[in-house]
Amino acid sequence: MVTDRKFVELKKGIKPPRMSEIPEGGICLSVFVVLSKKKNSNIVLMGSINKKARWDHIGALDNERVQRHGKGWMLPSSHLILGEGPQHAAKRILREQLGLTKQRIEGPRVFSEVYGPLRHWDLEFVYSGVRDTLPTCKVWSELRWVDLRQTRRQEIVRSHEDILRHVDAWHH
Repeated sequence: MVTDRKFVELKKGIKPPRMSEIPEGGICLSVFVVLSKKKNSNIVLMGSINKKARWDHIGALDNERVQRHGKGWMLPSSHLILGEGPQHAAKRILREQLGLTKQRIEGPRVFSEVYGPLRHWDLEFVYSGVRDTLPTCKVWSELRWVDLRQTRRQEIVRSHEDILRHVDAWHH
């Protein structure tokens, strides 16, 4: 007996089937880099967006989202570029968003979420690492070590507090 189900399997060189079940809110494949202090995993590296930087190019943020999220802290992150794997994306984020080429990271841990009235799907590849020095990169107006125990949820943008909650559970 052969099933009539059409399972989602995307392979190189094979045109994907037309998918009618993609939610109205869409599906995002995103990579997050969570760098914490060596002796305190509650202190993580976050940035405040430099609104003049090319976030459409480095982080898949259109101008409206750059403006909306420009007054809070977010993790170094990006959607995958078409054809890019999560590991390559993590290295791209380190290089383009933090100016780091030798940062050691582990992962990914993979999480998924469905949210909003349009039922947007997120598939999140999260990499983590430790460091003690603060990198500098002009795509941020400020990079800072953020103590999550002393930071209000409203200060963290793009629902990145959800990613941090996953990472906290991962470390404990």
